[in-house]
Amino acid sequence: MILDSKIPEGPLAEKWDKHKFNVKLVNPANKRKYDVIVVGTGLAGASAAATLGELGYNVKAFCFQDSPRRAHSIAAQGGINAAKNYQNDGDSVFRLFYDTIKGGDYRAREANVYRLAQVSVDIIDQCVAQGVPFAREYGGLLANRSFGGAQVSRTFYARGQTGQQLLLGAYSALNRQIAYGKVKMYPRTEMLDLVMVDGKARGIVVRNLITGKIESHSAHAVVLATGGYGNVFFLSTNAMGSNATAAWRAHKKGALFANPCFTQIHPTCIPVSGEYQSKLTLMSESLRNDGRVWVPKTVETAQKLRRGEIRVSDIKEEDRDYYLERKYPAFGNLVPRDVASRNAKLMCDEGRGVGASGLAVFLDFADAIKREGQPAIAAKYGNLFEMYAKITDENPYENPMRIYPAVHYTMGGLWVDYNLMTNIPGLYATGECNFSDHGANRLGASALMQGLADGYFVIPYTIGDYLAQNPTAKVTTDHPAFKEAEQAVIAKNNQLLSINGTRTVDDFHKALGLLMWDYCGMARNAEGLKFAKQEIRKLRDEFWRDVKVVGVNEELNVTLEKANRVADFLELGELMVDDALNRNESCGGHFREEYQTPENEALRDDENYAYVAAWEFTGTGNEPVLHKEELKFENVKLTQRSYK
Repeated sequence: MILDSKIPEGPLAEKWDKHKFNVKLVNPANKRKYDVIVVGTGLAGASAAATLGELGYNVKAFCFQDSPRRAHSIAAQGGINAAKNYQNDGDSVFRLFYDTIKGGDYRAREANVYRLAQVSVDIIDQCVAQGVPFAREYGGLLANRSFGGAQVSRTFYARGQTGQQLLLGAYSALNRQIAYGKVKMYPRTEMLDLVMVDGKARGIVVRNLITGKIESHSAHAVVLATGGYGNVFFLSTNAMGSNATAAWRAHKKGALFANPCFTQIHPTCIPVSGEYQSKLTLMSESLRNDGRVWVPKTVETAQKLRRGEIRVSDIKEEDRDYYLERKYPAFGNLVPRDVASRNAKLMCDEGRGVGASGLAVFLDFADAIKREGQPAIAAKYGNLFEMYAKITDENPYENPMRIYPAVHYTMGGLWVDYNLMTNIPGLYATGECNFSDHGANRLGASALMQGLADGYFVIPYTIGDYLAQNPTAKVTTDHPAFKEAEQAVIAKNNQLLSINGTRTVDDFHKALGLLMWDYCGMARNAEGLKFAKQEIRKLRDEFWRDVKVVGVNEELNVTLEKANRVADFLELGELMVDDALNRNESCGGHFREEYQTPENEALRDDENYAYVAAWEFTGTGNEPVLHKEELKFENVKLTQRSYK
């Protein structure tokens, strides 16, 4: 299989504009003849559905939540990047492009990343026009703050609720098209399979989560905008319902899955407090603008603190190690997420971690409060401080926050070309569902940027190019391909319900998550990955022998929903391990312990691994086939990443 990325010819800065002119168009009278399915209503899905509906296409939008506005995009806190250069501090489209390529440790396509930087400036205008209440300076101009991996202030924000406010903007645009009849909304409906006719994506099979009814929907093209797969780890900052089923079922129908081992660990999360937890809470990276990260300088001091023999306030300034500022003076506390996470782990591995478990570091705002006053800090981060206080019962204005890395985002996803189409004609993947823009590590505040870029400004052009070259004739759900897919879904559900074992779905999910975290988490090595692969296979076999799924299919059945998702995670987890084992280098969020510099930094192997690893499904339990898309860097120089 040859992977054709369809990157346009010409200079980097001109590729997208030329491509927009060269793509084929669908005239307005013909747009109403085409049906498009959009699965997912987060920022990528809602913006795509709204824009495609406004263009005149007939759109069907699906989400498993009870409302599109409950998509997990609401959980994003800190901001959205855009190269507006309002601060006049040296930002530009090229600098945003460069920071993103470098932040991803040179494992992303130049053309896709540059386009993302280009359209970022339009996203802000779009959202302001929708009424998104971005923070503003005293004079009324939009405010910016810094984020990790950049030395300029380019992050637009709405306190610590940026994702929610942006989603409300997209949701309002979506509702407008629903009211006009151009978008038909299907809430509480989950995609369980992709339907292909003559080698093209022509529809989906879904389960009504209220009634349990299995239904089919046909279209001329299918857009997946279903987010990432971080919940394979069980404990993550993702919503409990976030899953990989739509993308994984498409993968099993032939869509390649790219770079699955590239998982982002977010450095500022509230630490695990007990085995009862089902998810973790993110504390925005924006806090690292004013918060200083530190641990005690000695193991002895840390032990006294953990035993309660001393208090934080007893530790003198000279006895504190502000390790990010010490090791990375140029970027300090605003190093990229993978660097900050790995260093927090190193501090705790040395025995200098804080908190009862020793698996935490401090994020301290004392200096900022002294410098600017508590009201100023509260104006920036008040809702985040309130959230921390409610969860931990500690006052972060008086004592440092305790934070520790946690699974947050997945850079891997379905392989797509420049048009965001997978290798299956007519099947598109947008936002976190695809692999395209972040390489081996995503810079903070870039997830919202990519979701809205894909939905508002990319997919409306590129999907038209595909539809214009395909007939308007519809394929009905009476087609044998739909009936076959429906029967396969029903058979799988019945199989899950018939096992009647002794272990709960959550029990299996937790076991998988622990394996993934221990052996394919912040650090990996060949021995551990090989062990994890064997254990995941054993766990998957046991799942299909001993899982207990109560209830029946034709009704509300949350346990059956979970079982379907965990069954997919058990397959995806093995592919993540395969990918991590294949990539004999360290880059970004993929840190192989065998490949590091003397300073414990990631050591890339550009000669052998400067490629996108796109995996082909060959059957459950069979070894997947690796396809490589070589990455070419013509505008940036491949160098050892340094933030010192």
